[in-house]
Amino acid sequence: MELPPGLTCSIEDAPAEAEVEALSQQLEGFNERRWPGHQPWTPLALLIRRGATVVGGLTGESYAGWFFIRYFWLEEDIRRRGLGRQVIAAAEQRARERGCHGIYLDTFSFQAPDFYRKQGYVEFGRLPYPPQGERIWLRKSLLPGDPPNAAPSRAHPTGG
Repeated sequence: MELPPGLTCSIEDAPAEAEVEALSQQLEGFNERRWPGHQPWTPLALLIRRGATVVGGLTGESYAGWFFIRYFWLEEDIRRRGLGRQVIAAAEQRARERGCHGIYLDTFSFQAPDFYRKQGYVEFGRLPYPPQGERIWLRKSLLPGDPPNAAPSRAHPTGG
């Protein structure tokens, strides 16, 4: 890579959090100048505990009218009781309250794509994931009047 004078480049496998945050803030500043009032990244966690131990739940974040489910997990002994469906429904409701028009996630073919499909999610992307399996992206509209498995049909009234 040829850089202009005075610049250096490093590739870092464990970058300092402050440096990652600097990039995030610069990008957010750029976005804000071009899209004033856009919804910022806002984290969310729904945690299920047994005593003080987390045994399941969901984490994600909303941004620009979409909620992204980053992690969703239930310990095996609490699965198949409708709890997963309830956690997803609670996340969807909170996303609506935040003004989100849609929700999306990714999963692997060996994980739970069929679970998400049963919750009304529809696939919109897929990549091979060597040595076996595939990574699958799914989405769901949260707008009233849209079929549950449709992409949001219109921009959210808040612009987010």
